[in-house]
Amino acid sequence: MCSPVSSLGQRAARPAVSPVRRTHERWVNDPSGSSVPPVSPNRGGLRILARPGHPDFLDLPWHRPLGTWDGEPATDRLVEVARGVHRHVVKFVDYDGRLYALKELPPRVAEREYRLLRHMSEEALPVVEAVGVANRGEDLDDVLITRYLDYSLPYRLLFIHRRPATGPDVRGLSSRLLDALAMLLVRLHLAGFYWGDCSLSNTLFRRDAGALAAYLVDMETGEWHAQLTDGQRATDLEVTELNVVGGLMDVQSELDLARDPDPVETAADLRLRYERLWAELNSEEVISPDERHKIEARIRRLNELGFDVDEVEVATTESGEQLILRTCVTEQGFHRRRLLSLTGLDAQENQARSLLNDLANFRLALEREAGRPVPEQVAAYRWLTDIFEPTVAAIPEPLGAKLEPVEVFHEVIEHKWFLSERHGTDIGVESAVASYMDNELPQIPDERTVLATDEDAEVGWIGYG
Repeated sequence: MCSPVSSLGQRAARPAVSPVRRTHERWVNDPSGSSVPPVSPNRGGLRILARPGHPDFLDLPWHRPLGTWDGEPATDRLVEVARGVHRHVVKFVDYDGRLYALKELPPRVAEREYRLLRHMSEEALPVVEAVGVANRGEDLDDVLITRYLDYSLPYRLLFIHRRPATGPDVRGLSSRLLDALAMLLVRLHLAGFYWGDCSLSNTLFRRDAGALAAYLVDMETGEWHAQLTDGQRATDLEVTELNVVGGLMDVQSELDLARDPDPVETAADLRLRYERLWAELNSEEVISPDERHKIEARIRRLNELGFDVDEVEVATTESGEQLILRTCVTEQGFHRRRLLSLTGLDAQENQARSLLNDLANFRLALEREAGRPVPEQVAAYRWLTDIFEPTVAAIPEPLGAKLEPVEVFHEVIEHKWFLSERHGTDIGVESAVASYMDNELPQIPDERTVLATDEDAEVGWIGYG
């Protein structure tokens, strides 16, 4: 068969595609204690290290720099997603509705970020999912592959998608952003991770039962330590403050928002929220011997914040007249883990708290009806099959990309309460579901995957780089 001929009558050069090697992950021990894929030099050709359960990505034009993928011949898998200001070339590809972010990085940086993401995932920290690394030989940079975080929003779109159901005012939204960012930073610092570049642009947010949950996206400057010093935490917090001021000023200017709240004052409030949360989790408490009930109260407060208490240490003071109470907390997710164990549902922390409260109310109703105690596991099964699953099944298919199903259920609970208050009686689940699906959910913008507008494609917003 003849080689293709160009319009100038000369043979068109074939792309210099070298033999492909796709490896399964093999594991070696890393000094940090994490299991990580080995680094093997690639002296030519394509080497893709990818985790099972994802595409092989072999149909992508790896022989070309990422920045040229928009040109001819274009790949039909490429999609434009609203993204943040970034230092590196980032593209998004679609595989049967599953989106992946591709970020071009120098080989050592790509390998390091992949390892960090894997280790943070092992530590149950909120990060995007690391999928693999494509090594393309000596002439092209590597490409880090991560899974796009469904139903996540960059901070700018949170200001655009403000809704009465979650607080339309800018001040309220700014407050929820600060709470989410403070919680994320505290969790990272407890784990011994120094971020070095925490900002609104390097974070994605998911709705969490009226609050927000923050996810780390870009960790190029991150470092693992056995334990952070006070100086390291202070430096990380100072960088965060400066970046938050800049991010809020940018969004105020871009969207022509009111100057109140002041970005500088808002960022300073972030430090206060961080310090209060850190103190609650790490401070010692002096109690009298007859105040041992305060031990249980301290544990309940920590549980309410979403943290499990691994150990409680009680020691006497030198005088022996008072006790020193110290608690050792484990990773956040107290309500999330409890909901998962009872129902098999995976949710954000505040969503889980909301669903557990509804489950508790349902159990009380069952006990009143039966006139006897109902085991928690029995109530959980009944609630799942009689309440949760029918509610989620009622989401119209065209509206499925609006919100996560668990977030929809939480909003139905809230909607039922508002309607019952208005009518002065409990309107019931079925009426609340029908009203919400007809009147509320259609008004919400799609948030599963936020595609870029023409303006966003030029400016960029999600911080995947």
